[in-house]
Order: sequence, then structure tokens, then C-alpha cells
Amino acid sequence: MQKWTFDKNAIRLGYRSGLEAKAAEQLELQGVEFEYEHKDKRISYEKPTTQHKYSPDLTFPNSPVIIELKGQFKSEDRKKHLLIKKQHPELDIRFVFSNMNGKIGKKSKTTYAMWCERNDFQYANKHIPQAWIEEIKNGK
Repeated sequence: MQKWTFDKNAIRLGYRSGLEAKAAEQLELQGVEFEYEHKDKRISYEKPTTQHKYSPDLTFPNSPVIIELKGQFKSEDRKKHLLIKKQHPELDIRFVFSNMNGKIGKKSKTTYAMWCERNDFQYANKHIPQAWIEEIKNGK
């Protein structure tokens, strides 16, 4: 019960925990000047990245073309493909959508096709274009 009261008082005093409030009290009693979570003293850092594996839908033994077949093109997929494009600009990833006019979100006006155009991806609707098939057959 004591812990709850102390934590409640700590929050009332502007701290996140009883331990922080206790340390602040200790410093104050000793006459030590300090700043608690001062906004100008924030330290920037990057969270370490995690390694992931991408399994393309369609690859071809004699062509660098990669084809992704998408019904829904969820936010996680879009983020993933932007990361892959940035980290592997040599890859030629193309999309075939079941509906290229599908919206990327309920409130968005952006379609899958628009997203591809903005991010420099080739795309098609419902079928692999014959031109792509010819490229693949010719090893391009």
C-alpha cells in the first residue's frame, strides 16, 4: 500500500515513478541542482534495425524481373517494398494487382497504381503484361 501512495505522489509531483521522485528528493535535500527530463537535453538515437527476409512471389532464372502479385496492398507491404527499393536499388520489382484502383486506405484517395507511380514501381492490373513476359523470355 505504501508503494501505491508514493507512486501516486510521484506522479502528482511530475515524476514517472516513485524511484525518480525519491532520487529527486535526495538531491534536493543535498542541495544538488538538477533538471528532470529537460526537453533541451534530449538525446537522439536510432533503434537498431532487425534483419528480415523477403520472399518474392515470382522470380525467373534468366531475368532480373521480380513480380509481386497483390490483392490487398497493406501498409506493412508498402513500407517493406520502399525499404527493399532503398536498400537494393538494383532489383526490378513489379506489381500485378487484382485491382490497381484499390485505395491504400479507407480514407485515402491514393490508389495502388498512384502509389506505384509515386515510388517508381512498374505495375499492371489483373494480368502480367505481354511486354513483361517478352522481357523475361529475353532475359531482360
